[in-house]
Amino acid sequence: MGSSDRYAIDDVAFIGRTVAEYGRMFDLDLAAWEGKSVLDCPGGACAFVAEANARGIDAVGVDMLYDTPPEELRARCEADIDTAIAGFEGVEDQFVWEFYDDVADVRTHWTAAAERFVADYADRFDTDRYVAARLPDLPFAADSFSLVLSAHLLFLYMDELGDEFHERSLLELARVASEEVRIYPLVRFDGKRYPRLDDLRATLADEGYETEIRSVPFEFQRGADELLRIDV
Repeated sequence: MGSSDRYAIDDVAFIGRTVAEYGRMFDLDLAAWEGKSVLDCPGGACAFVAEANARGIDAVGVDMLYDTPPEELRARCEADIDTAIAGFEGVEDQFVWEFYDDVADVRTHWTAAAERFVADYADRFDTDRYVAARLPDLPFAADSFSLVLSAHLLFLYMDELGDEFHERSLLELARVASEEVRIYPLVRFDGKRYPRLDDLRATLADEGYETEIRSVPFEFQRGADELLRIDV
């Protein structure tokens, strides 16, 4: 978990974000996607899929843990939130305190997201709303979703996941999208941008995809104020 000099998570944490957080991270207007299909991958314990469906969007979440029984996943959510929150101790100055008031407010948001997710997941466990799968191989046909969102996996865990994983995953996300892909953030925990981002964009261009780096109205982790957009 966190060290005395920087925030870090040793393993991919199963925590989530609220729709308000998603709206800022992805510079996303949900009303613009009503009646369309959206994929959240990996979905984690985010409230997005539940809230998007409630607003007339056909949203699907993908995560490697979505074959876990609801009560077990609830316990995992709670434990991972505790671990992630503990990591802020002594390194609060590495973060921008604008969206959140303080660490307690971070916990409030993440807990609210997890509760909304778990309630919906429990009602729809083993349905096609929550699909157990993982990048870089998704069980969907090409162009299955108008919009694909991917947060807090790619680039953030760049040291653990490697260059091949990133290339294959970006191409897979683009494959299943019919309009666009948005990926946030572009940096790892210490704020360092993925060093081969230009190479990945060149690979995507070779496959016929246009990309842009776009500023977003959200910065919590310092330097994490941009997303990668892939136009399909």
